[in-house]
Amino acid sequence: MLFNSYEFIFLFLPVSLLVFFYIGNIGHHRIALSWLVGVSLFFYAWWNPAYLGLLLFSLLFNYACGVALSRQTHKYSNKKKLALWIGVGINLSLLGYFKYTNFLVDSINAMTSQNWHVDNIILPLAISFFTFQQIAYLVDAYRGETREYNFLHYSLFVVFFPQLIAGPIVHHREMLPQFAKPETYRPQFANLAVGITIFVIGLFKKVVIADTFAGYASPVFQIADSGGPLNCFQAWEGAISYTLQLYFDFSGYSDMAIGLARLFGIRLPLNFNAPYQACNIIEFWRRWHMTLSRFLRDYLYIALGGNRKGELRRHLNLLATMLLGGLWHGAGWNFVVWGGLHGVYLIINHVWQRLVPVEINRWWSRCIAHTVTLLAVVIGWVFFRATTFDGALSMLNAMINLPSNLHGRIGPLEQFMVEIGFRFDSGYLASEHYVKLGLLLFWLWILTVWPTTQQLMKNFEPAIDYKSQVQGVLANKLAWRPNAFWSALLGIMAVLSILHLGSISEFLYFQF
Repeated sequence: MLFNSYEFIFLFLPVSLLVFFYIGNIGHHRIALSWLVGVSLFFYAWWNPAYLGLLLFSLLFNYACGVALSRQTHKYSNKKKLALWIGVGINLSLLGYFKYTNFLVDSINAMTSQNWHVDNIILPLAISFFTFQQIAYLVDAYRGETREYNFLHYSLFVVFFPQLIAGPIVHHREMLPQFAKPETYRPQFANLAVGITIFVIGLFKKVVIADTFAGYASPVFQIADSGGPLNCFQAWEGAISYTLQLYFDFSGYSDMAIGLARLFGIRLPLNFNAPYQACNIIEFWRRWHMTLSRFLRDYLYIALGGNRKGELRRHLNLLATMLLGGLWHGAGWNFVVWGGLHGVYLIINHVWQRLVPVEINRWWSRCIAHTVTLLAVVIGWVFFRATTFDGALSMLNAMINLPSNLHGRIGPLEQFMVEIGFRFDSGYLASEHYVKLGLLLFWLWILTVWPTTQQLMKNFEPAIDYKSQVQGVLANKLAWRPNAFWSALLGIMAVLSILHLGSISEFLYFQF
């Protein structure tokens, strides 16, 4: 079931809310929790009932394993280590079988000219998310950082439908205490108003904005993947359109997840914080898929040694972490290249900061840093979006093949561009291409100055860590208030979004 569907908005969500608060308000908190677990499992099974068993097995196995680890009195004993390795191993084995078996067999066949065959394995929805979430729980249980034995609380921590399908990857310390609060089970006007507002904003981002940009990006990448010809402006229009589509798609989902949870009185952590406003790649990854970045840092990068074993080891750990992060996003070499590319970006960023320890605080220096960062991100998204490696290379090749009518008109910059690989032989391009590209660049500029949803809602604690986020002047002026202006604006956004529900499309992160 999709958040952007009629059955979810007009049937599933209202029924779930009404029954939960009716049961909770009369004091039956365990029954209310059981109801929420039940509707979350129904929400998951709507996609494919056959894989509900896999989710239940994962939940029961990891709960039992976590309890066993928590009850071990001897810290870091061999028996405790063995239990952790078994738990993590089973989780990774399931993830590896369902997500990477076909990719591994195809790669071996390509490298060895063999013809091994396995039936196509359908990727269970959200397996990457609930697997990583529970691995973190097991590791923390091994470290003695959690002693949660309430099965209902743990079940809801895993299957809570607003964050089950595409994150955020929540931490047990963030979620489990909220299920024990009495006020969670009573409807509160502030929670309902804030939750509906954030949900509507997210829905509008997805169905009105993101899906519109998808209409521009998809045809270009289809041409590239099929080996068709592309000119410079087509390639840049496709790449920037996808950059915008992915932004609004993931931002929209993140808003909708936070809004839905807030309706039930639950605050989720931020998972998306205006990443295109970053002035370097390190900052980008602190803003993009924040809970995944946190998981990779705390449970992979630090486990590999982090920055404790010298500069070279630190760079190798960064590269390994990002390669695995790329592979987590998808079973394909394009994702591996994308992850490796960002690993190299991060290494260059760290080296640059060490060699040139100058703080970027002037407007022009920030503009240059922001432009370079965004350009690097756009190039990376080409590999992320293209379905074939040749398609990605075709896109990049077209992007550096500039129109011949620009030759001799760029000034001193032209020689430098030629030296780094640009060409000027794609033929004359009409003025409408410049207009379209200009509009896309304008949208990118808007994202660098426009406040996030969380900044707009800053007076109402929209997420767990909202206080740590920088607030801008524009956000203060546009901050949400329960008044006539915002009511009218949200009403218009809701109507436009509902009118666009006829062409339902999945969120991009559902495929991961």
